[in-house]
Amino acid sequence: MSNDRVGELYVVAAPSGAGKTSLIRRMLEAFPDLAFSVSATTRPPRRGEADGEHYHFLERGEFQDRVEQGRFLEHAEVFGHFYGTDRRHVETLWADGKDVLLDIDVQGAAQVRATHPDACQVFILPPSLAVLRERLTGRNTDAPEVIERRLREARDEMAGCLAFDWIVVNDDFEQACAEMRAILTAWPLRRERQRSAQSDRIRNLLARGANGDTIEG
Repeated sequence: MSNDRVGELYVVAAPSGAGKTSLIRRMLEAFPDLAFSVSATTRPPRRGEADGEHYHFLERGEFQDRVEQGRFLEHAEVFGHFYGTDRRHVETLWADGKDVLLDIDVQGAAQVRATHPDACQVFILPPSLAVLRERLTGRNTDAPEVIERRLREARDEMAGCLAFDWIVVNDDFEQACAEMRAILTAWPLRRERQRSAQSDRIRNLLARGANGDTIEG
């Protein structure tokens, strides 16, 4: 992850309750050069959430102004609130030699897929809708009608998950972490990235003999 290239862009999406946040936290611990892009949102902060750490909390009017100014890499409306990824923040992280991870929904992932086709997109699946219901109920944070709405939304999101590059089933958490680590390790080594990143090095190697002398063409 050097400063002479544009960093990788990783998109992670999942239905609420699939364990996405815990997986992302583990990946940020495992990859020191991986940076998390904090999203902007118009929803009010929940208990324990800090502005700039969990989200950038914006008034609805300010969010719309930023949309019109083209400041978001992606943005979407989810459950009546807007969420977006600040384009400049991502570019700043790339300039610092970081790879960037986005925690966004399937709407935002589709936008990124259209504008950044080289981005690595991972969808986190729960083992079943029954398990997802148990997890959402076990949080004790949502009313029953909210849980039912989230389950309906989960069905819609999972129906489109085959558009993602990778699907990780979060049944066994440690196994899911191992799969995520493998994806983040392998993705920068894909053929297209290597062709671009290593072309000069290969050309120089082929131009020199075993003793370091330049080979005349």
